[in-house]
Amino acid sequence: MSKGRAVGAIDQGTTSTRFMIFDHSGAAIASAQRELRQILPQPGWVEHDPMEILQATEAVIGEALRSVGMTGGDLAAVGIANQRETTVVWDRSTGRPLANAIVWQDTRTDRICERLAREGGVDRFRDRTGLPLATYFSGPKATWLLENVDGAAEKAASGRAVMGTVDSWLVWNLTGGVDGGRHVTDVTNASRTLLMDLDTLDWSDELLGAMGVPRSMMAEVLPSIGRVGRGSGVLDGVPISAILGDQQAALFGQTCFRPGEAKNTYGTGCFLLMNTGARKVPSTHGLLTTVGYQVSGSDPIYALEGSVAVTGSLVQWLRDNLGMISSAHEVEELAASVPDNGDVYFVPAFSGLFAPHWRPDARGVIVGLTRFANRAHIARAALEATAYQTREVLEAMRADSGVALTELRVDGGMVANNLLMQFQSDILDVDVVCPRVSETTALGAAYGAGLAEGFWGSLGDLRRNWQEDRRWTSESSDETREARYARWQRAVTRSLGWLGEISPG
Repeated sequence: MSKGRAVGAIDQGTTSTRFMIFDHSGAAIASAQRELRQILPQPGWVEHDPMEILQATEAVIGEALRSVGMTGGDLAAVGIANQRETTVVWDRSTGRPLANAIVWQDTRTDRICERLAREGGVDRFRDRTGLPLATYFSGPKATWLLENVDGAAEKAASGRAVMGTVDSWLVWNLTGGVDGGRHVTDVTNASRTLLMDLDTLDWSDELLGAMGVPRSMMAEVLPSIGRVGRGSGVLDGVPISAILGDQQAALFGQTCFRPGEAKNTYGTGCFLLMNTGARKVPSTHGLLTTVGYQVSGSDPIYALEGSVAVTGSLVQWLRDNLGMISSAHEVEELAASVPDNGDVYFVPAFSGLFAPHWRPDARGVIVGLTRFANRAHIARAALEATAYQTREVLEAMRADSGVALTELRVDGGMVANNLLMQFQSDILDVDVVCPRVSETTALGAAYGAGLAEGFWGSLGDLRRNWQEDRRWTSESSDETREARYARWQRAVTRSLGWLGEISPG
């Protein structure tokens, strides 16, 4: 058994940064969180300040430890879960970012993706990466930074500029930064770049060359679970022993260790992952083939994923952009004040449509409006959009895997919304199950780090920690369910092609 009486987890997400501490039973004993500023320079662009991310991370670690009278020495290990695809380029000699991070939701690389797709189409690299060419992924973001940030290409050519997803940025800084920080990433984050070969689990020279990214910029690719290094500063001497992209961390935290087990995380976006075991399942229905996790010394475990760009962030949009609510939790009460959506449907294609459509030309639409509709109907339609998009992904997953789920494990901030979870069960016609610890992204990072350091002895120990908290069972008739879904599909067609060329009249 490793020394230390608890395990810590950095959960660096799209809208906030959090540090949580878990005991041996998997119960959270401390948490501290800070909201992350969203920088929106122009339509379609979304940025974060990497220094703000780092400073918030260091701050919440200290706050959480102090809240329970702990120091870093009380931690057996720390794991990191991070927003995936968000891309940082920094100068290794100064430790300063060359520009703001380009966030996974950002669509500025659409022309780069179109350029890359001229030979072989959007699936040009799918057989090696499991991914279509899309603005979602990190490689084209690095290309854009190299082509558009003054001095970036020159610094990259000389070996000074390095790139990474947010995990790489944090690990480099938390293990010393300019004084010997480790430039690493793990297989789950690397599998989201369009630059890693799923068979070799290493960067592909062909893919790097296609996107104009020097290999010298790239981090060392490590297994997800295993000693990365020892912390410095606020984590001085603490083993950092797991890195997982946030959605893979949630899969691990939900203990979906068997092929066919799946989870859905409801956060800024919505991400449904199914464990496919040691078998890479190619998708023919618009899903992603990705690395689920890898324990050091073992073969990788793969997953199918359906990624939805806008779910929880739609509630934020209702709050911040329209002023319809003053806080996110008010949306349920407002939506519940009407018995149904009033035939209003909201397709939140703010960043195009992700899985299973992959249509960057789509944009958000609200359809079915009449004089009868009010803000409560719009709020209800916004919540229902999350459930409809999840059904689209789940149907694609059934088609690709041949597995029909009997229940869906759920987690993330939106599971507190009872109206949404009941509607999710209604539209899927399967049970929706929430665990006692709903913040499974942080828990998965903690589980990985604790497993690596012997705080937990096996995957079986982790499964025994999982406990059901709530279950929702469908209350909808088949006729109502299918009629509603058919209307949703009609609404989706209205969102498509918005960015296409308009011929002169």
